[in-house]
Amino acid sequence: MTSAAAPAIALTIAGSEATGGAGAQADLKTFQELGVFGIANLTCIVSFNPKDNWNHRFVPVDQQVIADQLEATTAAYGAASGAPSVLDTVKIGMLGSPATISTVEKALADGSFKHVVLDPVLICKGQEPGHALDTDQALKAQILPLATFVTPNHFEAESLSGLTITDEESLKSAAIRIHQISGAAVLAKGGVRLEGPDAVDVYYDGETLEVLRAPKVGEVAVSGAGCSLAAAVTAELAKGATPLEAARTAKAFVTAGIKNRVSSGAPFDALWQGGALS
Repeated sequence: MTSAAAPAIALTIAGSEATGGAGAQADLKTFQELGVFGIANLTCIVSFNPKDNWNHRFVPVDQQVIADQLEATTAAYGAASGAPSVLDTVKIGMLGSPATISTVEKALADGSFKHVVLDPVLICKGQEPGHALDTDQALKAQILPLATFVTPNHFEAESLSGLTITDEESLKSAAIRIHQISGAAVLAKGGVRLEGPDAVDVYYDGETLEVLRAPKVGEVAVSGAGCSLAAAVTAELAKGATPLEAARTAKAFVTAGIKNRVSSGAPFDALWQGGALS
C-alpha cells in the first residue's frame, strides 16, 4: 500500500479572533478547504466587545511565546527539518505591535520563505491611536519589504500608496504604486467600497495588470473576507500556483464564501470557507 503524497504546508502568523470569522481561524479553515496543511502561530487575541458597540478587545501574546511558536514550527517543517513537505509559504495577518513586528521580522529573515503573503492590517480598533500609528509605520518599514505578495483593502491601499481611491482607475494606480514601493505582487481590494454592480479587485505584479470582478453580494463588507482572500492566495502559492493563478482562485473562493455567509447575533456576517462546496 503506497502512502498519499504529503500535502503542501502553509503557515499563518496572525491573531485569534474569538468569534471564528476572521484571523487565524479563517486562515486555517481556508487552508483546509484548499487542501493545504495549515499551521497557525498566534500574535494576539482579539475579542469583540458586545457591550461597547462590538469594538475590538486586543491582548498581545508575549514576545517569547511568539518566538517559541515560530521556532517550533520552522524546526518541524522548515528548510532544515527534513520534512517531506517543506514549509516555504507564510501569510502575515494581524501583528498588532512594533515589538511583535520585530519578532516576526527576525523569523522571516531566518526562515527561508519563498512566499511571504502580507495582509497589511494597519488599524486595530481598540488600540491607542499613537500605538496604532507606531505599528503601522513599523509594518511598512520592516515587513512590507520582505513581502512577495500584498493584499491591501481599500483603506490599506490608500495608506500604502498615498493615493485616494475612488474608482477602478485609481485602484489600478494604487496597485501599481504599491508594487513599485514593495516589489511584491499586489491584489488591491476595492470590494464593496467602490460604486458599481461588481466587487472589483486589481492584480499587478510589475508585468501583468488584471482586474478581477464578481457581482457584489450586498453592499456591506463581510467579516473574514480579507483574511480568507490572503489565506487562499497563500494556499495556492504553497501548492505551486503562479501569483496570478493564486489571485484568481482566491477571488472565486471568497466570492463563494460571501454568498454562503454565516449570520449571528453580532451586527455583521462572517464568510463561510465551506461555501465553495455548497
